[in-house]
Amino acid sequence: MTQRRRIDVHHHILPPSYSRWLRALGVQDAGGRELPAWSVESTLQMMDEREIAKAIMSVSAPGVHPDSSKRDDDTARAMAREVNEFTARVVQDHPSRFGFFATLTLPDVDGALAEAAYAFDRLGASGVILLASTLGEYLGAPQHDALFAELDQRRAVVFVHPFIPPGPSVPGIPPFAADFLLDTTRAAYRLVQSGTLRRFPNLRIILSHAGGFVPYASYRLAIALAAEGKRALPDLLEDFRSFYFDTAISGTPAALPSLLAFAKPGHVLFGSDWPFLPALAIRAFTGMLDGSTALDAAGHAAVDRTNARALFEE
Repeated sequence: MTQRRRIDVHHHILPPSYSRWLRALGVQDAGGRELPAWSVESTLQMMDEREIAKAIMSVSAPGVHPDSSKRDDDTARAMAREVNEFTARVVQDHPSRFGFFATLTLPDVDGALAEAAYAFDRLGASGVILLASTLGEYLGAPQHDALFAELDQRRAVVFVHPFIPPGPSVPGIPPFAADFLLDTTRAAYRLVQSGTLRRFPNLRIILSHAGGFVPYASYRLAIALAAEGKRALPDLLEDFRSFYFDTAISGTPAALPSLLAFAKPGHVLFGSDWPFLPALAIRAFTGMLDGSTALDAAGHAAVDRTNARALFEE
């Protein structure tokens, strides 16, 4: 065992009241993965085993709008406040080991603005988490501009996590296996297509799971946008490359070389996907990342720690 070194930007928390609320609504899983048990003790044990010095915690899908058939802004606002205050208390108890991305209330923009201000100014949030889509609405919609303007003014780090895309799932294919990757890719496409990244250049946006299909399909995505006739292909590719990408379930011999070939230097960050990915699986994926010959010693250090330090300390 070497000294703790990793900063984990894709790391989930399940406050007990949040899990109880979901189960009371009949929500037993997130995209086909059963809601796992969570505790500070088991989390710190996993972190020590995997040499994770600090984790930036976030609430995963389904966020605070779990019922796809209706929108309940009042309940979403109350639950966002509850999970953010609970998570902030965990950070206060273990300040050297945790930070957190605040849960917001999109598509309720007014609620999201209020909760972002509270989370940054009162709770000390490290950034915010936004789902790629909520109730069929993707990031980059015109009505999101007010929120992105506020986050841009704060130079906020925005962690984008997928959920189940609009439309029916395919029987036998759990959404987390493939649909989550599509959801992230669609959100990235919309953010580039809408010009959000250009209009709000201080945003630092992390795409989960190595960006879904973005690195692998980047030229295909950019060519489709270039065909709209509004922007040139090199500019569109530059926008896609401006995202940050985490390695959760993605630091593999197949995925990592494509990600490194596409991402800007300094834009690849370590992610574990705890506790939806159990400890044994995290060990396997971090082992593949540690053993990768696609990175030299400096590259491994950058992905493990220094890229994240630069992002959050900027």
